[in-house]
Amino acid sequence: MGNANSFKTTGMRFTLLVILSLVLHSLYSQETPEKAVDTEVDEVTVFLQGAQVVRKKPVEVPGGKQILKFQNLSPFIEAKSIQVKADGEITVLSVNHQQNYLDKSEKSEELKTLEKQLESISDRITEENTRMFILQEEQAFLRDNRNIGGKNDQVDVPSLQQASDFYGEKLTSLKMNELELNKSLRELNRKRQDLQNQISSLSGKREYPTGEILVKVDAGKPGSYPIELSYMVGNAGWFPSYDIRAENITEPVQLVYKANVKQDTKVDWDDVKIRFSSADPNVSGIAPELKTYYLNYHSAPPTYNLTSNSVRGRVTDQHGQPLPGANVMVAGSTVGTVTDLEGNYSLTIPSNATGLTISYVGFNSQTLPINREVMNVSLQETVMTLDEVVVSASSRNDARRARPMSSVTIVEEPAAQLRGGSSLPVPTAQRLNQTTVDFEIGTPYTVKSDNRNYTVDMEFYDLPAIYQYYSVPKIDKDAFLIAGIVDWEKYNLLEGEANVFFEDTYVGKTLLDVRYASDTLEISLGRDQQISVDRQKIKDFTTKQFIGNKKEETRAWKTTVKNNKSQEINMIVLDQVPVSTLEEIEVNVQNTSGGKEDPESGEIKWELSLKPADSKELELKYSVKYPKNRTLIVE
Repeated sequence: MGNANSFKTTGMRFTLLVILSLVLHSLYSQETPEKAVDTEVDEVTVFLQGAQVVRKKPVEVPGGKQILKFQNLSPFIEAKSIQVKADGEITVLSVNHQQNYLDKSEKSEELKTLEKQLESISDRITEENTRMFILQEEQAFLRDNRNIGGKNDQVDVPSLQQASDFYGEKLTSLKMNELELNKSLRELNRKRQDLQNQISSLSGKREYPTGEILVKVDAGKPGSYPIELSYMVGNAGWFPSYDIRAENITEPVQLVYKANVKQDTKVDWDDVKIRFSSADPNVSGIAPELKTYYLNYHSAPPTYNLTSNSVRGRVTDQHGQPLPGANVMVAGSTVGTVTDLEGNYSLTIPSNATGLTISYVGFNSQTLPINREVMNVSLQETVMTLDEVVVSASSRNDARRARPMSSVTIVEEPAAQLRGGSSLPVPTAQRLNQTTVDFEIGTPYTVKSDNRNYTVDMEFYDLPAIYQYYSVPKIDKDAFLIAGIVDWEKYNLLEGEANVFFEDTYVGKTLLDVRYASDTLEISLGRDQQISVDRQKIKDFTTKQFIGNKKEETRAWKTTVKNNKSQEINMIVLDQVPVSTLEEIEVNVQNTSGGKEDPESGEIKWELSLKPADSKELELKYSVKYPKNRTLIVE
């Protein structure tokens, strides 16, 4: 009976195993086959922040359903931006984005070589530190055994001399070896730091997973189908900069429009069609501006902090290590720069700038208020999370509606609203959109994923200009050369830093800011030391007197302007008188030497034409009356 039950139990187990095997075989046979696809980057549209990458490749697909796994992609893909386009009798059923943590991003040969050198240097440092430890132990042993003989034992002179000689020679040898080891360690540590800095400039400190995009398709028949894959990727961007050259004040301004691009997407862009889209000096060359001089009993004349209109600093990680190649941008603008190998940066800023945005691959970006000239920033490393999003698309007009599957979520869309079907950029040299401008580079370009800044010359312009000198001697006694550009809108300029060259000499940096330009774009070409401007208070007219119940104070200023150039110049000189905010305070402008007064702001403006070696004196005189029992600060 027992044997029968045992036989019955064994038979049931065998039957269950057979059934389970058949079920698993059935499920396995129903799995959609998967095919790995390797592609190259064909086109890149670089935005101010981020980039759109396009990959194209004909793929051999058997009839029926197939999953195409596009592999070895950037780990920084924005999943919601993925677009797939397939031509022919093939339907795209679903698109799934995932990260492959088993296959890390492939490192460049240069990076691998540097890491091997770093490992070798670190091993040598460990060996030298070991030798140093042994030397220090020998010295300690020698010191601990300096005494010869006991306390009551007499030591003869020859023995003492012999012990002294031995101790001195041995200690000298150990100390000399210690000096050599210290020298070797300093050199090895320096080399290690250099290698670490170079590695940091080429790559982030972490290894990243590779990105993968799984595209499930249904082909009507076997064949080769052109597949186009596009997506947005982070850790890339560009900002504009300019070279502005003026040979003299009679020639047009030459402007070189440049794009500064860098990327650390962990995938090189080799010989790709690249376009740039506008979507998304220590001594300033920016001319100063006057503040309205409001006059009141409790107010003081306006003060001016003569700054360089720039901000500088150092960007580091949470451990104080420099971050080379970090992005530093003026918030809300395209004015920006990148840090050098030591993490240092310097940036000219607009006068109305309020914030600075600092970002670096693998770190949380920060936006900080601009409240000082030196801004050192420490970024915190971010934690990468797995972001999977599923979208769907179809490439046939008669596409079947996708059926729900258990393993993925299908988002159904009408064929007329396909992702990637109508939003692909049209290749043009320069394309004006509703709110953006695209610049396409005519020849293929290579941008490595090394976090380095690459400069690309996009356009060259000869701009007809009206030259005029400008000075506000109350704030700064230098004269600034301003070039006025008309019809500037047709050049599609963005705000950015500009290197200024005047009369074949580099004169510094200025800021080309088109956000607030009117009909004429004014570009500051910097300071011209051949125009001398001097403003002095005339003491003979600086008086204070009492008239009835009023007190009257008089002020006078003389400004002298001289043209030391060999050609005639046009010039604007600005000064100001106070503006009263109370009826009992009277401001009487007595002399402006022909200058035009703006009653609301108190600005006095002189427009001059000076021939070579000519000079002019401009006098400004005004008086202020107010009740004698009150105190008023008059400049």
